[in-house]
Amino acid sequence: MPAHRLPDLPGRVAIPGQSRGTPGTPSALERFNTGPAEDAERLLLACLRSPRWALRLSGHRPYPDLPSLLAASDEAAYDLSPKELTEALTAEPRPVLPEDTYSAAHTALSAAHTAYESTFGHAFVISLDGVPEEEILDRFLESIRSRLANDPDEERAVAADHLRHLAKERLLTSLGARDAPLRGAGNRATGPRDATPVTQPDNPSRMPPR
Repeated sequence: MPAHRLPDLPGRVAIPGQSRGTPGTPSALERFNTGPAEDAERLLLACLRSPRWALRLSGHRPYPDLPSLLAASDEAAYDLSPKELTEALTAEPRPVLPEDTYSAAHTALSAAHTAYESTFGHAFVISLDGVPEEEILDRFLESIRSRLANDPDEERAVAADHLRHLAKERLLTSLGARDAPLRGAGNRATGPRDATPVTQPDNPSRMPPR
């Protein structure tokens, strides 16, 4: 399963937090709220490859603020059926390492990724935040080796939790709000974008059943 990046999202607005930028210019969230449904769905599908998730978030616009959008993202992701979750996980590319990662590490991670994909049927999914850049590689290796020991059901739960965090980080990035406080909503992401720093454990707690 080759590593690749998602294409740049159209209409990305580089603004800090929820800043409106130039007076009179709509914020990225406002543009997301009021733009055509097709544009919103395309942006959302670049954050999580689940048509049902994207349609649900698009259909519930407008959102009053970023925390409301992120909370809706979580709820919609928790409600995915097992089949929909499998499809979303299968559509994930391999995480992308920093460009200056030394070749021996690439070799070790490639072997670990291959073993993981053979065991679980999808790319290794991990959300990282708050980890110093110099520790990212060690965290990758430590996490993938540790999670290879999980049984399939346990790893599916762990991967799904990381996927939810990835979706929220990609949403923030798409809306130019990467530095906005998440207020507990999630972590920064790696995968179909630049590798960035997990304060998250590798076996995050699951939401209680509804």
